Amino acid sequence: MEIVDHTAVELADLLGSRELSARDVMIAHLDRIDQVNPQVNAIVSMRDRADVLADADAADAQKLTGPLHGLPVAVKDLEDVAGLPTRSGSLVTSTRPVAADGFIAAQLRAAGAIIIGKTNTPEFGTGSHTFNEVFGVTRNPWDLSKSAGGSSGGAAAALASRMLPIADGSDLGGSLRNPAAFCNVVGLRPTIGRVAQSAATSTSTHLVRLSVRGPMGRTVADTALLLSALAGPQADDPLSLADDPATFRAPLPTTTSARLAWGGDFGLFTAEAEVLDLCRKAAKQITTAGGTFTEAAPDLSASMQIFRTLRGLAYRQLGQAIPRDRWSLMKATVVENIEFGLSITTDDVLRAEALRARLHVEMTKFFDEYDVLALPAAQVAPFPVETEFPMEIDGVAMADYLEWMTTCCAITPTGCPALSLPAGFTSAGLPVGLQLVAQVGNDRALLEVASALEAVNPQYQHVPVLLIA
Repeated sequence: MEIVDHTAVELADLLGSRELSARDVMIAHLDRIDQVNPQVNAIVSMRDRADVLADADAADAQKLTGPLHGLPVAVKDLEDVAGLPTRSGSLVTSTRPVAADGFIAAQLRAAGAIIIGKTNTPEFGTGSHTFNEVFGVTRNPWDLSKSAGGSSGGAAAALASRMLPIADGSDLGGSLRNPAAFCNVVGLRPTIGRVAQSAATSTSTHLVRLSVRGPMGRTVADTALLLSALAGPQADDPLSLADDPATFRAPLPTTTSARLAWGGDFGLFTAEAEVLDLCRKAAKQITTAGGTFTEAAPDLSASMQIFRTLRGLAYRQLGQAIPRDRWSLMKATVVENIEFGLSITTDDVLRAEALRARLHVEMTKFFDEYDVLALPAAQVAPFPVETEFPMEIDGVAMADYLEWMTTCCAITPTGCPALSLPAGFTSAGLPVGLQLVAQVGNDRALLEVASALEAVNPQYQHVPVLLIA
């Protein structure tokens, strides 16, 4: 087995026992990046190879510094990394390197990881297809003519193609879940507050928080390992959770007694028939793992109204931060979102918050009866890279670029942890992801159910055609 084919958990064990050196692990991943990144375009703003290897040598000379000791990582290009520019995929951002690490980079370094660069994202993380005018399009390792999803598309594609063992991402309307589904990896949107937001300076990150940061991995255990490094209380985030992050490093089970509810399309959205069928079959394997399967769903009919309104506040803030004479440099969908955000009234926000409170009650009642809710993580299989977003699904026209992502967007306002788990492949050989949702705060329980489903349906064992000699 090649070094890059090991899971992150395996690599962490091999590094901990000194059976592998951080230099060997780093060289293997840098060589893989040289081999496949020119085709995939997942990793951008790379650090100098000699500097990265010097960090690896320093790691080898140290005792274990944390759960990610010696593992190579690349940070999503919405986050600051000292010495690298934060372009956010936009022509309106600075090309100058930033002086200090942001929260995610600091957490990764504290856990012993070695940052090698950035992962690509659509402009300001807008949309579930990773392309921008700065770095170009990220392609799907399973089919280079297809989208890798987004907005954490660079992270997901880098994982799938074995350029990284773990990767961070962020999720507002599915940005961890959608690319995970498109690339046959795992993406976890944690409970709000599980991974802290530093510097409480914006309404979009605190008062009406929807966006979260979270982990991605090729396996559920890898994803849990990274979560253990990112999670934990932070004094400057009033919503951060105090649970011990080491909880997520405990071994995960291969069986479960969980009560799973299959929600299907909830009557809210259109999904490709093959995608829906694959997800339902993957969810039903809960019975093989020891759990129960029931067709049931909570009432999410108000979710999209809540989501669109509160999400709009983030874009209102973005628009106010960028001089209007520079808006023409941004893609049309970013400008449309800013303009929508600026149209939101106080009454709109109050109405959305009232609906959100009712939604929390609805979800609490639902999870009194079931342990996990299942639905597709994406409504379509990966689509051509030339397309910004699907204009129709199975003959049904999409009203806008959010409607094709309803399956993820509708879950976001619940605040619940949600995970995309590889479910299988379409007849065209394209990945499909199953979305699993648990009660607020039950991130560990969600990972346990996902692990049990992964054990009976180990889709992570498949390797992209790109990597098959």
